[in-house]
Amino acid sequence: MCGCYGVALPVMAAMPFTQLGLNAAILQAVQDAGYTEPTPIQAAAIPAIINGDDVIGIAQTGTGKTAAFTLPILNQLAATPRAAGERRRTRVLVIAPTRELVAQIEENVLAYARHVPVKIARVFGGVGEQPQKIALRDGCDIVIACPGRLLDLMRQGFGDFSQITHLVLDEADRMLDMGFLPDIRRIVDKLPKKRQTLLFSATLSREIEQLTKDFQRHPKIVQIGKRSNPAETVTQMVYEVSVPLKVELLKHLLLRDEALQMVIVFTRTKHGADKVARKLEQVGIKCGTLHANRSQNQRMKALADFKAWKLRVLVCTDIAARGIDVDGISHVVNFDFPPQPEDYVHRIGRTGRAQAIGDAISFVTPEDYGSLRSLERFIGRGLVRKRADDFDYNAKPPAAPDRPSDQRRDAGAQGAARGSRQPSARPQRSRRPGGGDRGRRPATSDSNAGKGATGGSASAAKPERRWGDKAREVFGKIRRGLGGGGQ
Repeated sequence: MCGCYGVALPVMAAMPFTQLGLNAAILQAVQDAGYTEPTPIQAAAIPAIINGDDVIGIAQTGTGKTAAFTLPILNQLAATPRAAGERRRTRVLVIAPTRELVAQIEENVLAYARHVPVKIARVFGGVGEQPQKIALRDGCDIVIACPGRLLDLMRQGFGDFSQITHLVLDEADRMLDMGFLPDIRRIVDKLPKKRQTLLFSATLSREIEQLTKDFQRHPKIVQIGKRSNPAETVTQMVYEVSVPLKVELLKHLLLRDEALQMVIVFTRTKHGADKVARKLEQVGIKCGTLHANRSQNQRMKALADFKAWKLRVLVCTDIAARGIDVDGISHVVNFDFPPQPEDYVHRIGRTGRAQAIGDAISFVTPEDYGSLRSLERFIGRGLVRKRADDFDYNAKPPAAPDRPSDQRRDAGAQGAARGSRQPSARPQRSRRPGGGDRGRRPATSDSNAGKGATGGSASAAKPERRWGDKAREVFGKIRRGLGGGGQ
């Protein structure tokens, strides 16, 4: 199938890895990983990459695209080792849109390079720069990076990319959209003109494909299936529901259907992800969250716990739509329907990977009908409409939101009521130095209550003076070696 330019390669028939031109070290790593037969994208792309061609690879999620470019690149690195005493220089640059995808690619490269002496560095934001600067300064064979942090470090003078032989743009459609394109252009301008450039993605529009002419020379196009198709092993269904009842429907499905055992839930916003996770936790469903407001350590822990089955549900924004490769994901739930069809394809591709089966559930509100019709045109078929058994679609939604700020205010009010001996007396806040912690009630004791209060209430006394007297008494005890408790 031909693209708008370049040469389309035929899809190769099933064959063993030994017929793809890989050397013994790479074949041993493939065998160690338990693979015997390449996927169609691997069978078609690997010989072309070994031959030195620029390649555009388009295939459904979960079909082994990372191995399709990693294996032949490692093969070429193994065939041209560094000379003795030669300084290590970066020869391969892989750019990906999210930290999770960078980590996923690194994990794959480490597995396939176990018998090849290469040094790998990953570069992304959300963590300290210093280890990444050291890795770039000392030299490494392969750099796997997000564009923003990489460009920052390049501007600071870190990284020698003058010997780059391979550039890979993974999830190329996302990397070449208008959000990333300026950074990608700045990075590519610093690379040698003579190099092999590889672009891989599950979706690639004709408009984005036109942009690839700025980075590639007469690429070979490897396309497996239709560009817009989700994995064939994923069953897709739609539940029509009003906005206020979406959380209730999600809880209903999770509590009633034991088949939903390892579930990724996608929301449109970070706040929405936190809210959904909080609601599920309230009914005993173990959840984690993954979005841009979480620190990198928090994101890594949530993903690790999910992979280890410590969490039943991982609630995410679209940063997890690419790069999450977890075995056994049973369901993907589009809690908020994605406005872009490409995002839908990538989201539901988190399940049904490597020919496994999976289910994709989408909640659709009346506001989403236009996006749903666009998606159905994009993938060339309609989605099955379903209704949950025993769920009241006309129920009155829960009345009071449980925002954390409300809970904190309620807890504070209850605590103040419990700690107050005189409900009518409000604790006074001192604004003067030495007047005690802000908002803390001045020190009093039952034995002194009311002393010196003739003609006035306790609140009329000077709290700063009483606090100073108490402090002098405590410090005096300490000096005399008797100890004493402070406020």
